[in-house]
Amino acid sequence: MHNRMDIATTLARAAHPVHGIVSAVDPINHAVKVKVQPEDVETGWLADAGGTAVGDLRIARPTAIGTHVLLAPTEGDAEHLTIIGHVYDTVMTPPVSPATGQPAQPGEMLIMTGRGAPPVDAASNSVGAATTNAPWWHITPDGMFCGAGVVSAQMTSAGFVWKVGDVTMTLDAGGLSITGGTIVSDTDVLASAISLKAHVHSGVQSGPSETGEPVA
Repeated sequence: MHNRMDIATTLARAAHPVHGIVSAVDPINHAVKVKVQPEDVETGWLADAGGTAVGDLRIARPTAIGTHVLLAPTEGDAEHLTIIGHVYDTVMTPPVSPATGQPAQPGEMLIMTGRGAPPVDAASNSVGAATTNAPWWHITPDGMFCGAGVVSAQMTSAGFVWKVGDVTMTLDAGGLSITGGTIVSDTDVLASAISLKAHVHSGVQSGPSETGEPVA
């Protein structure tokens, strides 16, 4: 019995992964400070988890204040923590795709910006306002979708579809079609300052003979 108690006590004292909430961000150095939970003790500056850093390919995504992260002790040292992951929770929930109306499913990837910052502290439980018309991108087994505000585009095995407001342009095996909106007509076009509607040609002749170049 005593041996079991000694083992449990030793394990409790050993450094182990812990949860934390980001309390400060330095985007220039890609570093953050984290309040370790549940003690709420703030760390020093830690290297933020990078997006991608492989050779000349680098993708940065600085963590926002209030983000829930998972920390692991480096070589078992509780005073030297490393961020090993970001965690969604009941406050900062996964984004919902405008293309499917639901969060990303297994086998998909959804990127959305401007969703609003997570709460700065649990007491206020307040979140930053979402950015209106922020862009998004969603890839699924059925296709690739993206958009910003009233503009959206999708690419599937059937073709391309672009939408701007109530105007839709579709390109598929049957050709190109446009629906909705107002068709602009009777509008002049200029090329090299020469009017398409009002230009004249030199050397006009009867029959199938070619004319000269258009002149203003």
